[in-house]
Amino acid sequence: MSRARLRAAEPDADEAPPPERLTPYVAKALSPLVRRIVAPNPNVFTGPGTNTYLVGIDEVVVIDPGVSDPEHLDAILGCGGDRIRWIAVTHTHIDHSTGAAELKELTGAEVLGFGAKEGFKPDRRIGDRYTIDSTEFRLQAIHTPGHASNHLCYLVEEERMLLSGDHINQGTTVVIKPPDGDMATYIESLEKLKKLRLRSIAPGHGTLIENPAETVDWYIKHRMAREKQVLASLKKAGTAKIDDLIPEVYSDVGEQLWPIARYSLHAHLLKLAGEGTVKGKTLTGKWTFA
Repeated sequence: MSRARLRAAEPDADEAPPPERLTPYVAKALSPLVRRIVAPNPNVFTGPGTNTYLVGIDEVVVIDPGVSDPEHLDAILGCGGDRIRWIAVTHTHIDHSTGAAELKELTGAEVLGFGAKEGFKPDRRIGDRYTIDSTEFRLQAIHTPGHASNHLCYLVEEERMLLSGDHINQGTTVVIKPPDGDMATYIESLEKLKKLRLRSIAPGHGTLIENPAETVDWYIKHRMAREKQVLASLKKAGTAKIDDLIPEVYSDVGEQLWPIARYSLHAHLLKLAGEGTVKGKTLTGKWTFA
């Protein structure tokens, strides 16, 4: 995991607006069709908190109801009320999905997801290209494995806005934790987004991304640059464990994040092993430059 900032083009300093403040429990309109509510669960994994999105006005789909926090669920109900017809999750990690069951009890809405896992049970299993057609919008699911094998992004077709879950986050990269996380698959899923003609990305954590093409390109370039660092470091060492490689490969990341970064380093090594460049398998075992 890297805390490196995306280097998007910025206006002159005296013209730059202040960074957006993400306030928990407060609904904010991002477009005519999409509103965002931030759950109050900030930490090293979730940044300022996990974003819940409501799409639609007369018929509403809730994307990622988040944690089972009564005040957060009240905020969702206050925004969507009895117009909530669907509850969809991007993936089953607990900060995105654990509120789904309780929100279903409160609304009677249909729960949608890639499949049952980690305590999450959908009423309907959905996959790539599944669509919700309402009177106001068309929402398309896009299977984007990598961060999680069951990860879906959702495209609001009328606005070309992608609700990206943990596939892309604002300002930081994403942890890839094997075995469910897969670096090769993740990069393939990023390439998949380049075909969508996006206008914006509404991430699972952080603020709206309004330079989507540049952001996707940065994510891919960053991952490939990190891979080169991993390969060069292992080549120099000959044989090493992941914890031996971390200080050099992630020298640009605070040491307090190294316990997390080691998972993404493992994912990079597994990708390289699959390509025949290195040899090794486990998070704690030895790796050798092939």
